[in-house]
Amino acid sequence: MSAVELAPHGAETDKPKAARGDIAWRWWLVAPALVVLLLAASGPLLIVLVYSFLEPGSFGGVVWNFSTEGWFQVFFTRDIFDETVAPATAHLDIFWRSIKLALYTTLITAILGFPTAWFIATRAPDVRPIWLFLVTIPFWTNLVIRTFAIQEVIRNEGLVNNVLRGLGIISAPIQMLFTDFAIMLGMAYVFLPLMVLPLYASMEKLDFKLLEAGYDLYATRLKVLWHIVLPLVKPGFIAGSILVFIPAIGAYVTPRILGGGRNLMLGNLIELQFGQGRNWPLGSALALTLLVIVVIALLFYIRSTAQPEGRRHG
Repeated sequence: MSAVELAPHGAETDKPKAARGDIAWRWWLVAPALVVLLLAASGPLLIVLVYSFLEPGSFGGVVWNFSTEGWFQVFFTRDIFDETVAPATAHLDIFWRSIKLALYTTLITAILGFPTAWFIATRAPDVRPIWLFLVTIPFWTNLVIRTFAIQEVIRNEGLVNNVLRGLGIISAPIQMLFTDFAIMLGMAYVFLPLMVLPLYASMEKLDFKLLEAGYDLYATRLKVLWHIVLPLVKPGFIAGSILVFIPAIGAYVTPRILGGGRNLMLGNLIELQFGQGRNWPLGSALALTLLVIVVIALLFYIRSTAQPEGRRHG
């Protein structure tokens, strides 16, 4: 007789019941996380989406009348007589400044983060945690305090100008504060660890015997770096770039302090609409536009990391 015939008749019907009970138990376990995601993430996002299609109130808030004016004002503007339509150059300039500074910040952190991560990855295994600890120390300090520290360094009477004047290189202080350079410098300082850690994670797994093989084949250091090291640590570069670019493009504190309220970025523009501007639909539309830019960056990251897998299995 087969094992199925020897088994009790109720055993087969008990297995589906046990499987259903196990699935139900898993759903109960994950239910609190789903509720948090629904209320803390999806819920506010849905509110912002609804507000973007309403009319602004006279003193803030919204009027519950359907309107696409908020989305229109993201890219266009009208004159006081509502006759002439022109591109919203102020908004477009802020969009461009935000994307440009976020890209520059990503590039600077990549240039500085690569040698830093390489230095840590090539240390003795028992010393690496100490260096990683030193890299993560800035995260222990509040973002506002770190930004004010940069302000004290680059202001007209700050450390940099005082040293340059003391050496006789300059006679008058260089205006660095309240410029795009100040914002870029501050964001690079704040987000540098977010680039170093993914790069180190990739370099730690690097097989250094491949470098020795390249040298044995008479490759120069530059060729070994370009053809061996960079392709192998590419996932770390991509992950670090995403981790830096996304918070940089929506930064608020650093542009507010180092930009002096004149060099606005998207985060400052959105806050301005919900505050002094009292135009919540426009602020909601700008926030969703920023979300679209972030989603495009994430899709680029997914596509960049998926291509090697497809080629490997192709």
